[in-house]
Amino acid sequence: MSKSIEERLRESFKYGGNSEFLETLYEEYLTDPDNIKPEWKNYFDSIQNGKNDISHKSITKQFRNYKVSKIPQVNSKSSKSSDVQNLINAYRRRGHEVAKIDPLNLRKAKEVPDLNLNFHDLNEADLKESFSISNFLGSKTMKLSEIISSISKSYTSSLGYEFMHIMSSKTRAWFIDKIEGKDTPYDFSNPEKEHILKRVVDSESLEKFLAAKYPGAKRFGLEGGESLVPLLDTVIEELGSKGAKELVMGMSHRGRLNVLINVMGKKPSELFTEFDEDFEQDDAHTGDVKYHLGYSSNILTSGGQVHVALGSNPSHLEVVNSVVLGSVRARQDRRQDSSMTKVVPILMHGDASFSAQGIVMEILQLSQTRAFGVGGTIHVVINNQIGFTTSVKEDARSTDYCTDVAKMIDAPIIHVNGDDPEACVMAAKLAVEYRHEFKKDIILDFVCYRRRGHNETDEPFATQPLMYKEITSKDSVTDLYFKKLLSKGIVEEDKYKEFKKNYRSHMEKGETVAESLATDPDESIHFDWTPYLEPDMTRSYPTAVSNESLKETMKNVLAFDKDFLMQKQVGKLYEERNHMLSGDLPLNWGFAEMAAYATLLKDGFPVRVTGQDSRRGTFSHRHLVVKDQNTGEGFVPLSKLNKGNKKFEIFDSLLSEEAVLGFEYGYASTWPEGLVIWEAQFGDFVNVAQVIIDQFIVSAETKWNRLSGLTLFLPHGYEGQGPEHSSCRLERFLQLCAHDNIQICIPTLPAQIFHLLRKQAINPSRKPLVVLTPKSLLRNPQATSKIEDLSNGTFRNIIINKSKNLPKRVVFCSGKVFFDLQDEINKLKVKNIELVRLEQLYPFPESELKSYTRDLKCKDFLWVQEEPKNMGAWFMIRHRLEEILNETKKGFRLNVVARNSSAAPAGGYQKYHFKRQKEIVTKALEL
Repeated sequence: MSKSIEERLRESFKYGGNSEFLETLYEEYLTDPDNIKPEWKNYFDSIQNGKNDISHKSITKQFRNYKVSKIPQVNSKSSKSSDVQNLINAYRRRGHEVAKIDPLNLRKAKEVPDLNLNFHDLNEADLKESFSISNFLGSKTMKLSEIISSISKSYTSSLGYEFMHIMSSKTRAWFIDKIEGKDTPYDFSNPEKEHILKRVVDSESLEKFLAAKYPGAKRFGLEGGESLVPLLDTVIEELGSKGAKELVMGMSHRGRLNVLINVMGKKPSELFTEFDEDFEQDDAHTGDVKYHLGYSSNILTSGGQVHVALGSNPSHLEVVNSVVLGSVRARQDRRQDSSMTKVVPILMHGDASFSAQGIVMEILQLSQTRAFGVGGTIHVVINNQIGFTTSVKEDARSTDYCTDVAKMIDAPIIHVNGDDPEACVMAAKLAVEYRHEFKKDIILDFVCYRRRGHNETDEPFATQPLMYKEITSKDSVTDLYFKKLLSKGIVEEDKYKEFKKNYRSHMEKGETVAESLATDPDESIHFDWTPYLEPDMTRSYPTAVSNESLKETMKNVLAFDKDFLMQKQVGKLYEERNHMLSGDLPLNWGFAEMAAYATLLKDGFPVRVTGQDSRRGTFSHRHLVVKDQNTGEGFVPLSKLNKGNKKFEIFDSLLSEEAVLGFEYGYASTWPEGLVIWEAQFGDFVNVAQVIIDQFIVSAETKWNRLSGLTLFLPHGYEGQGPEHSSCRLERFLQLCAHDNIQICIPTLPAQIFHLLRKQAINPSRKPLVVLTPKSLLRNPQATSKIEDLSNGTFRNIIINKSKNLPKRVVFCSGKVFFDLQDEINKLKVKNIELVRLEQLYPFPESELKSYTRDLKCKDFLWVQEEPKNMGAWFMIRHRLEEILNETKKGFRLNVVARNSSAAPAGGYQKYHFKRQKEIVTKALEL
């Protein structure tokens, strides 16, 4: 029976261009079946038919010899040169697989056929032959034995390189030029080697000092990875020498205290205070554990002072990555650093988290985009070859290396043995050169180990007995490097002991031990946060704009060249905006939003907006980037108001929430001068970024004293679009409110969003703003404003719609449901129910509601919401309403009308939606 198309497609891997790969894999199977992946082993087992096959190499060789005897060889030397070229390329491509990068020597020895002579039709006799290979050491004539010795030193020592997967031939050639033909890519003088020794001594000495002073305390030490300190020293020095003025670092807890003390210059006395917890805290400033805290300092380099900032980070490991990148982009924009060389990010990762956390993939995808590019990140993976207690190879990932995920963006990867400090410094130098040359990400896989358990109270032998048997018996990197230098007569033992003694002396006095800390910091490279740290809240910050100024500003941005051809609907939208400006049409949301941005730009406030569909707007209301229908060129009308770095930027982001929101948080928390907005495609999708919300947006001020004025646009409203297109989970945000940490607003009118956005930028109090933005209200003829509303008033926390008669009931609500209630009141001609919109839910408008309810006669109050009763605002504001009414209305009744409690936020069918919506409105108006 002939095979079906589906069967043939499933087996297509067996044929054509894959034959050579399959033959090589089959030879490995015949040599050692357990050395190949289980799925291939199972496949080859299935074709054996119960018999043991023999190697095909001898048959292949006979066949090749047969061809040689039948077909005269015109140029055997040329053929051999080609074979040598293939061998060289094999080392470039696969040398890292046998490189000595594991300080524990636990990496299973691997047979790589490509690195054998016979794989390339070469033999022992050829070792004495001389060859000149075109792309190897400038075509220098060398014996094959010399070629192999040289190429082996380059690719199989303490450094393993992966760059041959990169598509760019220029990049591959760059690495080849840097690496090949040298014993090591860089040579170090004896004083330099002595300095490297001192730095690993410093790293080890800190851990021993803390272990003795605070036995049993968690510190997530760097023991086993001490070479990280000279590695980071080198990165900072090399970047400084190339003109960098600011470096922003992110890392998780492993080794953080060592970096803070030995690299960044934090005083040990400050760390001791944190260990002793010898300070007062309060509920509004709770602080955080010491290995989460950030720090900044100025470091001296050969290129001048460099400001180095280490971001605070929670235990969510990789989540800080995008925050750091956003901070870097903000600093670059602030400096107008178009070359992206003055501000550089350095991210330190854990091996298990780098390969497993989705946000890592997201930040890699961000790296070369217009909105989020920072000119390349230097990634250092602190690879201690274990994930908490999880064995790496068996359970932590499905790839050979934890760094394999970086190949998706053609990033080069340098694997380096952490027990070889010189190799670590070499890798750091090479990484900086690459970043400077290509402005792209590079990965340093710093292969080390964890001398103790996950923390200092863990017992690692319970889960990794073989690994820790090896670790316990091995010398530290400090001892190994000292013995190496001692044997070469570079360092005497007295000098080694002096390093340790001096370090301990400084630690006992609590003095700074960092090598290159600037004692007279250049404050010109700092940003002045004073206006935002202590804002003057006694003065008012008006948001209204004079009619003359508004019209002048908007006329400018609404004007287009005559030859610019707009798409029909977009042209109509801009024509309507001109009529709105003249007062001939009421204002809609899109006009008011554009007017807010335009007037802020005119006043000198930069504006940045990102989101998956932000330029057009998910609901096609914004169109702040307009495409010429003839050329396809995009035009940003608001860019006419740009002045230097005070500019308008709006980008459609990649389909990410967590990394992009983290990026924008980092941006806003670094440059507070303007307005930074992240918009969810639908508010429901913000839950993918819950870690950023929980760990940074709502709590960073409490934990780390970090301010941010980030604004979130979350489209929210029940309109029959199903359970994933209705709710931004308002209840979650309200649950996270305390000590005026954030603002939560549900504006329902164009004038409200105009004043709210201007207030967010103009008022120097920097608090995150969560805006539940509308969908259908974007074009609802009832949800409009007048042009005069932008020139008068301010944002209103509550809006009262007075009843025609004395009210018998007051209905409190927020958002779209107000218009449904108002429609029904008008339809039924109800005259004694008063509607009160709460446009701001936090900080709760307590004073306004007290003033309003104090003079009321009625005692019947109702909260109405579209969300199910167990969601939405009800449970989080009920106590606030009750406290107000207890004070102003004795004997009141307060009830709720909402959808029935539910596990899902909304139904999936239109009929179901309309039925429930009708029930809510009807019940709310029944007296």
